[in-house]
Amino acid sequence: MEPWITRSWQRCLRAGRTPEQALTFDCVSAAALRRTHDEHAQLLRAAGPVLAHLVHAIGGMGYFALLTDRHGVVLDVQGPVDHRDPRAHAIGRVGIDLSERSVGTTAIGAALTELRPVWLHRGEHFFDANGSYSCAGAPLFDPLGHCVGMLDLTGVDVPERPELRHVVARSARALEDALLQQQPHALLLRLNWPGAQLGSESDGLMVLDADGCLLGCNGAARQLVPMPRSLSGQRLHSSDLLALDWPRLFDASAHGQCIELPLWSGLRLHAMATRRSACTLPVRPTATAPLRETEAEWIRSAVRDARGNVAQAARTLGISRATVYRKLGRKTKD
Repeated sequence: MEPWITRSWQRCLRAGRTPEQALTFDCVSAAALRRTHDEHAQLLRAAGPVLAHLVHAIGGMGYFALLTDRHGVVLDVQGPVDHRDPRAHAIGRVGIDLSERSVGTTAIGAALTELRPVWLHRGEHFFDANGSYSCAGAPLFDPLGHCVGMLDLTGVDVPERPELRHVVARSARALEDALLQQQPHALLLRLNWPGAQLGSESDGLMVLDADGCLLGCNGAARQLVPMPRSLSGQRLHSSDLLALDWPRLFDASAHGQCIELPLWSGLRLHAMATRRSACTLPVRPTATAPLRETEAEWIRSAVRDARGNVAQAARTLGISRATVYRKLGRKTKD
């Protein structure tokens, strides 16, 4: 059992809960739901296309998608929820509180507590009443680095598919990128390591105002460029982060060419600057791709993220190396 599951169970036990006790799935009040929907209007707008693509990709697997706020309250439900099944109906409704405090150990509560992608299968849930669920979850961060909610995939009495942890994490990154890009800004800066193709989902994204101040960025940019974990209450200028005259970024946007981007640490990235009027949404796989092709793309992406290390990619996906080789059409290495 993973350590985070043990920690969650211990919190439930300290709260005086027991696995066998009866469980109710409570809805927040209508007024509270209206408030949280208003508060998360931008998140819901950004989530629409991402959820549609995600549901299409997993359409044959028996899972559905949930979007929650940072407290675990369901904001949106997409996918094949069988409301004739009381177990699916219990959680597949907008306004249901699926926090750890309310329903014990789940991927929802775990992703919001641990702030990382998780996978949870049947008996790993704290309450016996949740033993038919399998779920994968990933937290969602806003352009300032705050956790604003999470994305979940849940199935009822379905085969174990731990690779969905990687799938939901990729979809969460796409949603974060969409949320960032719909924020008003003057310049979008895409950046990556030299040799990586710009325009992919692995890009770091930074958005600047007309004076060169940083308005927000995605998680990949935080990994590429040293900066505070949270940007709240701080006014960072791009020149504090990048060893380049910031007006040159705006000049580069007029030519549409890749530029070398030095950091104060001495590292060099490559980047593409785009004016607001020309910005587009992040590149994502086509929504018409068959499930088998989409699965193969997930695996290829995991191998790329692991820099060709098949064993590491297999661990990330929760599958065997032999499965990775088979899906990619390679011969198994001894």
